[in-house]
Amino acid sequence: MGAMEDGALRTYGGVAGAERAAERRAALLAAGLELLGSPTGPGELTVRGVCRHAGLTARYFYESFADRDALTAAVYDGVVADLGADVLAALEGAPRTAREQTRAGLAALIGNIAEDPRRGRLLFSRSLGASPVVAARRAESTRWFVDLLTAQVRGFYGVSRTPRLDVAAELLVGGVAQVLTSWLDGVLELGAEELTEHCTGLFLALAGERSHVGDGGESTGPPGGPREGRGRR
Repeated sequence: MGAMEDGALRTYGGVAGAERAAERRAALLAAGLELLGSPTGPGELTVRGVCRHAGLTARYFYESFADRDALTAAVYDGVVADLGADVLAALEGAPRTAREQTRAGLAALIGNIAEDPRRGRLLFSRSLGASPVVAARRAESTRWFVDLLTAQVRGFYGVSRTPRLDVAAELLVGGVAQVLTSWLDGVLELGAEELTEHCTGLFLALAGERSHVGDGGESTGPPGGPREGRGRR
């Protein structure tokens, strides 16, 4: 038996079998996002519908996913992973002041969704809320973002977890989710930049920070942390 019979090494048109499988999986994920993020809802989210959009036969669907729920979970996880990476990169590159850190994270979040509203509809659309898979993933991603915000504040200030911090993180993450839902639905008629500024100001107001540039009183931490004069000692 030679290497020609080893499926892992076979090539077709110069492309290895594993690479072709990865390309098919990517096509299915792209089709899944297109359907799940549709303004009219995921009406065609069936194995046949996904394969039609991806230009593949059904047998290739089952090469990557057990069923449409597995596809939905994979699409959702991919969107959240990309979004989380964008937010973390923005925080890492922003100046270490309350306003700049807060604005950078929110701008990355809102900008990611503005760039591709399908992502926002997948994460926040009410029409998808009835899906058990999406509902479970939304609960998990909300918890991830709450934990991220809490960790950012604790890491910056070097403080312990407190009830005030826990409540602030829950309120801020939940509030932003509602704001983005209304924005995507057209209830809030704002541009991405304006929405970012409003959210930044409210984050800082909740944290007890002065949000106006040049007021001379801004602290150097993100929202939810200690007020001025209550940072590291």
